[in-house]
Amino acid sequence: MKFVPALLIGFALVFCNRGEPQKERTMKYKHTNRLINETSPYLRQHAHNPVDWYPWGEEAFRKAKEEDKPVLLSVGYAACHWCHVMEKESFEDEQTAALMNERFVNIKVDREERPDVDRIYMQFLQMFTGSGGWPMTVFLTPDKKPFYGGTYFPPEDRYGRPGFKKLLRMVSEFYRNNKKELQQNLEQVEQGFRAQLAEEKPGAIPGKEDFNRAVEELMRYYDPEYGGIGQAPKFPATEALFLLLRKYRNDDDEDALHMVAHTLRKMAAGGIYDQLAGGFARYSVDRQWLVPHFEKMLYDNAGLARLFLATYQATGDSFFLDIARQVLAFVRREMMSPEGGFYSSMDADSEGEEGRYYVWTKREILEALGKRRGEIFCRYYGVTEKGNFEGKNILHVAASLKELSDEFRLALPEVEKILREGREKLLKLRQQRVPPATDTKIIVSWNGLMLSAFADAYQITGDPEYAQVLRTTLDFL
Repeated sequence: MKFVPALLIGFALVFCNRGEPQKERTMKYKHTNRLINETSPYLRQHAHNPVDWYPWGEEAFRKAKEEDKPVLLSVGYAACHWCHVMEKESFEDEQTAALMNERFVNIKVDREERPDVDRIYMQFLQMFTGSGGWPMTVFLTPDKKPFYGGTYFPPEDRYGRPGFKKLLRMVSEFYRNNKKELQQNLEQVEQGFRAQLAEEKPGAIPGKEDFNRAVEELMRYYDPEYGGIGQAPKFPATEALFLLLRKYRNDDDEDALHMVAHTLRKMAAGGIYDQLAGGFARYSVDRQWLVPHFEKMLYDNAGLARLFLATYQATGDSFFLDIARQVLAFVRREMMSPEGGFYSSMDADSEGEEGRYYVWTKREILEALGKRRGEIFCRYYGVTEKGNFEGKNILHVAASLKELSDEFRLALPEVEKILREGREKLLKLRQQRVPPATDTKIIVSWNGLMLSAFADAYQITGDPEYAQVLRTTLDFL
């Protein structure tokens, strides 16, 4: 249930998939639908729903025309937490599936596989509701025209949203009994699209005044306490921060540089950053960057690695270079295929729970590290008996090294050693857990973004390992 501004919607993507065939093909299931023949890991996740899913294609729309049924279009992606929630609550429910199959032709789309489809209907959704996100739920006529939509719908009325079964009945009855009003709605939607297209026609190339106005607007929404743009939920807004960095380079604007550097420090200290393995989650549900939605996207980490590198160049502060190196090491270790391509994402959930792979109890840490070392580690990373996430702890930097040195009467190098060894030990223990699923789709444009990050890193550091990654991935692509 993630809401994004229009400027973040859609990529012109070309993708390829080198994932292995799933075991589900040889196992026995109560239900199997057409998605079993798809290559997308996200679509295959829905292959055994009781819903009679179709992939996007003419077969589904032909059936809708023949039977005069509306189309239920559900768009998501493999790492999307709320997509999994809606699947579990509704698409795996026999009663809900029966209602969907009786009254609709149901289409599942992986937004990373069909960004064109995602973009069109996301534009409708934002125009229709004022916001957008995934899972995207849109109802269409048999000729692909949208007339109603939303994002996540709960099984019963809650969160100020109608229950999904109730919504299905309302939409199907409206489609069947209100053709005149439906046609009026479709005409309004068409007018809205025409107006948007007119606004999108290219005009004059933006000049310095436009640039400065954009920067001023960003600065208005800057969070001076925790960094970032806006409040909660808080996305990294990488491109906005690059714009501020450009303002510094153009005009020696120290305020702009401070905003970028302060934001990156707060993010790197927060739970949005994986303190053990490196890598950033997609966004934070709070202002403080503490509680993330735990999925990790390739393009986010590519953009943030480049931003940390650029901030290192602007400030000369090795902190930013260190974080960039950690992000790139994470990508090489956990998101790179044996052939050299980069995978698209890592899921938020494991064993049916969001964030389970990443969180700790204080007891687990003390048992792993010993009492004294464990207490030092817990103090630094804000670990308590109560926890900060459903009774467990998301690691985040809660104290300075100097504070630990004074509190535990240790030299700074000894504190750093204890923390480093603690991270290494806990990472090894974490790797024994059931990991989140990785979407092994290899998207060419996203790989290009990550290659840019490795190219920047090589240019700045001269590290031959980065050059080797560039050669390997370019040869693969």
